Amino acid sequence: MSNRSALWTPVTGLALGVGIGTAAWAVRSSAEASADDYRFFDELIEVKHLISSRFIEKPDEAKLREGAIKGMVEALDDPYTVYVPASERREFNKNLTGEYVGIGAQVNMQSGWLTIVSPLEDSPAWRVGLMPDDKVLEIDGKSTQGLTVEECVDLLTGTPGTSVKLLIERDGQKLTQEITREKIKTRSVRGFHRDEANPQAWLHAIDPARKIAYVRVSQFTPNVSKEVKAALDGLGAGKGELKGLVLDLRFNPGGLLSEAEELADMFLREGIIVSTKGRAYEDRVTRARAEGTYPEFPIVVMLNQESASASEVLAGALVENNRAIILGTRSYGKGSVQSLINLEEGGGAEIKLTEQGYYLPSGRSISRQDDSPTWGVDPSPGFFVPMADKEILEMLTVRRKLDLLAKVEAGTQGEQTAVDWKNTDGVLEALKDKQLTAAVRAIQARVDTGEWKKTGEEGPALGKISTQELTRALEIQERLERELVRNQKRIEALEKGAGVTASATDFWPDEVDLSGGLMEIKDKDGKVIATLRITGNNLERWLLDADVEKPAEAAPGNNVSSK
Repeated sequence: MSNRSALWTPVTGLALGVGIGTAAWAVRSSAEASADDYRFFDELIEVKHLISSRFIEKPDEAKLREGAIKGMVEALDDPYTVYVPASERREFNKNLTGEYVGIGAQVNMQSGWLTIVSPLEDSPAWRVGLMPDDKVLEIDGKSTQGLTVEECVDLLTGTPGTSVKLLIERDGQKLTQEITREKIKTRSVRGFHRDEANPQAWLHAIDPARKIAYVRVSQFTPNVSKEVKAALDGLGAGKGELKGLVLDLRFNPGGLLSEAEELADMFLREGIIVSTKGRAYEDRVTRARAEGTYPEFPIVVMLNQESASASEVLAGALVENNRAIILGTRSYGKGSVQSLINLEEGGGAEIKLTEQGYYLPSGRSISRQDDSPTWGVDPSPGFFVPMADKEILEMLTVRRKLDLLAKVEAGTQGEQTAVDWKNTDGVLEALKDKQLTAAVRAIQARVDTGEWKKTGEEGPALGKISTQELTRALEIQERLERELVRNQKRIEALEKGAGVTASATDFWPDEVDLSGGLMEIKDKDGKVIATLRITGNNLERWLLDADVEKPAEAAPGNNVSSK
């Protein structure tokens, strides 16, 4: 395996694969810069000199440098290439690897106070007994009232072995907890429910009678493949006792490419897993090896539109090698590889640079392109199972309740405590997860009859998926248009209050009612090429950003007229 692994970091909530590295990994080091590289900076140096010597106020040179770097990065028009200043590096790398030094708890702000969402498995917070909904009043004597989450996290994190003292309010009672900070590794492998006998463990046998397992991978952090292997070995997968697997990669934004490769290799005896290509690197092909491969059993991989990067690599490798079926919806379509490079002269800054792309065993790129209707990994025919927003929200609400650690131990999960978690039908009913139900029913039929049961929609998947994406794009456009309308109403109200008109262009008086009128579009020779009926009074708003202008002497017969 290559050590140039793809990692994820959350930017707008989407998958961004990157590889950890140093400046030594760069194709050409600063010492080997070419004459063209130096000439590139001539104009920049001139501008910087003018600003430094003649700007009305003395500029902040650090901000100038950071702005120049960010400007170059943004000019690439690549959402996955990012400059990380030294001040943001710690949080960036924490999100990147899922590792940090602290107390091990999910937190947020409620009513102005830092609040524990849930302690993490085998963490200092768990061992001292922190509970969901605990209000953290003070951290080392400093009140959390009015602080941001980031400011509180800075107080909680630190050096391994050091302690932090918290003043906690729980059910009206105040207590003090001193916690020793440790290196925390976020767990990325889960089951369908916590084991009530051991809340830090997960249940994976979703159908014990048929020996069908369920494994959810939320992110490809280091050692995820070992965590998955431990879960499957616990169900006898290595001994041939496991009869089926539902592998849930929904909402998984990606992560270490090497971990996705390791997982694919666990299920494949031979064949291409993935290939990477880049302008500055030799093409690389990763192939499966027979050694260490599990005995063959049916696999359903679950994907949705939030499954990206390494998730797509794993899913694509399994489906294109005829080792699994895909159920759910089309994946996100993020097929580029970034390297995380420490800048030698950056004082701790980094740049995450897109250098390569990945390709499925068939040779197809999974990257989403605005001019192509195909990207990512599609569900297998007959297993396209879309979920409405309301259904997703209901499913995620149940999932979040079950993910909380201390509430399981305390037995305070309300109606969930009545569920028999060893009864498959009861489990599926409780989880409110339409796609998981379809996956389990499909694999149950495969185990029982030797044939897959198509539990999704029939018909050409591409047409359905394109329609779904089109609907989503139109919904986004409609929301933007509604916001523009609301903003225009605010502008009009403010103009009325101020007694002025702030609009840059006014094509006609506001009191004119255009609804029901006609608009003629003429070419440069005055020939009418289109006549459009006007259905409302919002036309002027949309013309403001169009390629039109009001002639110096507006008169009938010009390029745009209304009747």
